[in-house]
Amino acid sequence: MNFLSVEKLDKHIAELTLFSELNFGIEKGDKIALVAKNGAGKSTLLRVLAKIEEPDSGIVTYRSGIRMALLPQDPDFYEDQSVAELIKSHQSGLLEVTNEYAKALDIQSHKPGREAEEALAIASNKMDLHQAWDHERRLDILLQRFNISDQSQQVSTLSGGQKKRLSLAMTLLDNPDILLLDEPTNHLDLEMIEWLEKYLSQSHITFIMVTHDRYFLDRVCNQIMELSYGTLYSYTGNYTSFLLQKAEREEVERTEIDKARKLMKKEQEWINRMPKARTHKSKSRIDSFEKTKEKAHSLKTDKELKLQVNHTRIGGKILEMKHVSKSYGDNLLIKDFSYLFKKGERIGIVGKNGVGKSTFLKLITEKIKADSGTISSGDTIVYGHYSQEGIQIKEDQRVIDVVKEIAEIIPQGKEGSLTASQLLQLFMFTSEMQNQVVALLSGGERRRLYLLTVLIKNPNFLILDEPTNDLDLMTLDKLEEFLVNYKGCLLLVSHDRYFLDHTIDHMFVFEGEGVVRDFPGNYSQYRASLDARENMRKLDIKEEKRKIEASVSQVPQVKKKLTYAERKEYEKLEIEIETLEKEKSDLIAFMDSGTRDYEKLTETSERISEIIELVDEKMMRWLELEELA
Repeated sequence: MNFLSVEKLDKHIAELTLFSELNFGIEKGDKIALVAKNGAGKSTLLRVLAKIEEPDSGIVTYRSGIRMALLPQDPDFYEDQSVAELIKSHQSGLLEVTNEYAKALDIQSHKPGREAEEALAIASNKMDLHQAWDHERRLDILLQRFNISDQSQQVSTLSGGQKKRLSLAMTLLDNPDILLLDEPTNHLDLEMIEWLEKYLSQSHITFIMVTHDRYFLDRVCNQIMELSYGTLYSYTGNYTSFLLQKAEREEVERTEIDKARKLMKKEQEWINRMPKARTHKSKSRIDSFEKTKEKAHSLKTDKELKLQVNHTRIGGKILEMKHVSKSYGDNLLIKDFSYLFKKGERIGIVGKNGVGKSTFLKLITEKIKADSGTISSGDTIVYGHYSQEGIQIKEDQRVIDVVKEIAEIIPQGKEGSLTASQLLQLFMFTSEMQNQVVALLSGGERRRLYLLTVLIKNPNFLILDEPTNDLDLMTLDKLEEFLVNYKGCLLLVSHDRYFLDHTIDHMFVFEGEGVVRDFPGNYSQYRASLDARENMRKLDIKEEKRKIEASVSQVPQVKKKLTYAERKEYEKLEIEIETLEKEKSDLIAFMDSGTRDYEKLTETSERISEIIELVDEKMMRWLELEELA
């Protein structure tokens, strides 16, 4: 079933073409990843699909009745609202539907008649369409799942991670038919990312997503769309399959261009010899030559990020932390932590949001003070700290001036030195981009500029706090390659599991309540150890239960946990709940059948409400008896 069609879509920003003549469709069950370099227009395309931004030309058509929701890369909330007020304003459309139904039900009960029946039937259909019957229950489940407990909290006090979780909860709440997701894993901890991965893997969910998470791309997506120089290329399969297919496509293109260049050279010689009097035949050959010439010059080569530092000598002492503790009020983040860092260590830092990972990095760089304990660095250590917050840059400042404020000439050891402009070229900022103001940079381009300002100081101890956020996949590959070959020490906070697996050799695991555990391995090895520990725990519980049951069976029982009447009630409830759910499904199918029997529609919608209440009551009682059983 086709959910969405796009025809001849064009979008430009000033003289820059983001995309041109795009044509594609989204079918039910499609799980599409949109990949491109930073600044190519990925986020813009999602906003156009969401009808938040207008294209310059072209059409976006949704199938009738299809509901869509956009998760933006950076949620833009009213800061002076509470979380509860924000959720209520987000639900304005749904509240309108439920209020309309309540009003129609009230009119039907007080002033019955054909008009009232028709109004109630229409309102009931809207309730079905928006899945509003059990909306409150789903809201509670999602808020609990995303650890949003205090709805009285002001939005302005939320962290980046909290805002992202809140935005994600509100996006998923209404069960839209198509999800448009812009970097959904940014600012989420690893536990939340793994939950989201399982959620999106469900067969009935349809989405188009921008993400740099390569495990997500491999495990969840079944189609890749690549936006390159304004043109869209589609590939069936996951990200690994895409890389192979892309390499094949580019090889075919290079072969065709080589042929065109050879033909162009031959035709150019003919044109040079051709007499001035041109026949119809010669004009046709000239037109063909122009097309060949265009093909011969069509090869586009992406600039590559070239990360480098002038490796400075590291002395015998690196960094020593002794009995370090840090709290904020009653929130204990780090308790009695001691560690002696060694040369060349590559340490990943993982843990839930809010357990102290960023605080730990700020303690090392002396941006904050420890409550107790000592932190001492070696005399030769030069820190390069890339923080989540980034740097504060004036929006009207030119890119070249941002770098020149730090240094106009950058020493590169034996390789001599670079000017600010030359260094920017290595970081994929063309001459034109260097003279642009910062306000015109994409999120990923800003991150790349920030990384430059960190590496310009030639650090021998890199501290990176979520460096993968907003970076495109090509840049991530180069950053990963750089870190693998980096000779200094590395401390890396990241939620990117693939990135962690390929750049670090052991981890600090922040477990909460100040506990920091040193794990000897990468993230996948850590995940496997957790799974093994959980399996052992389940086996222990099973064995303990077996022993208890064996010992209990040898002792005369004074009273069973469930009486005979309770046992019969327990068994009966299971059948009743199943029967009610079947009836509810049949009734909803009847309401969707298009019948115009308004009296029957009214009875049906009232019965659906009754069933939902009955199921809730019976489920509560079933759970009570289940615990006893």
